[in-house]
Amino acid sequence: MTPVICADPAPRLHIVADENIADVEAAFGDLGATRLAPGDRITPAILARANVLLVRSVTRVDAALVRSSSLRFVGSATIGTDHVDLDALHKHGIAFAHAPGSNADSVVEYVLAALLVLARRRGEPLRGKTLGIIGCGNIGKRLFARTQALGIRTLVCDPPLARAGEQHAYLPLDAVLSKADIVTLHVPLIREGSDRTVHLLDQAALRRLKPGAWLINTSRGRVVCGEALKHALAEGRLGAAILDVWETEPVPDPTLLRLVDVATPHIAGYSADGKLCGTAMLHAAVLQHFGLASSWTPDAELPPVSLTASPGTTVESEVAWLDDLARMLYDIRQDDARLRASLKKPAHERAAYFNNLRRSYPRRRAFTRHTMPSLLVPEAFRAAVARGLGVRLVGQVG
Repeated sequence: MTPVICADPAPRLHIVADENIADVEAAFGDLGATRLAPGDRITPAILARANVLLVRSVTRVDAALVRSSSLRFVGSATIGTDHVDLDALHKHGIAFAHAPGSNADSVVEYVLAALLVLARRRGEPLRGKTLGIIGCGNIGKRLFARTQALGIRTLVCDPPLARAGEQHAYLPLDAVLSKADIVTLHVPLIREGSDRTVHLLDQAALRRLKPGAWLINTSRGRVVCGEALKHALAEGRLGAAILDVWETEPVPDPTLLRLVDVATPHIAGYSADGKLCGTAMLHAAVLQHFGLASSWTPDAELPPVSLTASPGTTVESEVAWLDDLARMLYDIRQDDARLRASLKKPAHERAAYFNNLRRSYPRRRAFTRHTMPSLLVPEAFRAAVARGLGVRLVGQVG
């Protein structure tokens, strides 16, 4: 009798994934063969046998990339979709999913950390200032809730949500720009139509800001006109700028980079927890689309972090104390320094340097995944720490 040789079953899926997607091999390894590649080097040739493509924002997914492939599913571990041609995917019968809200807390915490750095440098309190939030989706809503605990008055502009009848005191853009001490942008990149956001803040809009206002952009670089912003900063009409995204990405305008107060390489949403949440959302979408099961779970991947010491700084300044605590959680100054180091690089090396800062980004944990004994926090700051920064306070008080 001839023996039967049992070969390993063929992989159920052929997956190509951006190597920077968190825990992608662990999450998708039991679903088939997974090939990793740098996001900016995913080509039609790499996709020749793939039926699943998983990307982040650096990969432009368009008709040229997918037309000759056998893809059945594309997923993006990002909140935005402006890097994906959804019409092309629909035309080729390719399903799509992304990860809205996955890194919302990460972006909120970036904004809070940057504001504390800037307020401390300027010797100004945040409590009592007026913040204008442009775009009130997952990020804007969470930022609104957390700034209340920091004593910041908040105004919100979101025309699509206002038209949809969502219950909130939405204001027109001009009203927010003219009243806010700080303006922060959380809008998608929309290239045309009545809600177009390309150069939403152009020269005219920047002139409508209060003199000395602070501007934060963590959405997309093209939402702000870089040339207009340079002039506003150079002329002193703006008080400060915090930029995580750049119109000329991956090579920030060197003049603008020197002018802004906090500069980072498009990493506001890069907490390890936010990235893992994006992976988990794509994992669930792939399972549902193909009718598969998996043993992978993200729950045990990133355990909570316990803080056992206080910042140890003076309690006379709320901003200084909170800034020192935020620095223990995430030192945004290091991201700023790493990007500014690109100014010393030859011009032809700066794009690769910028991309590598994102690709090799160090692990950063979400504020909300930290715990801290209540007794380490001055009573006057506990609401700001727990409901503003999002640190969970534990133990008895008093």
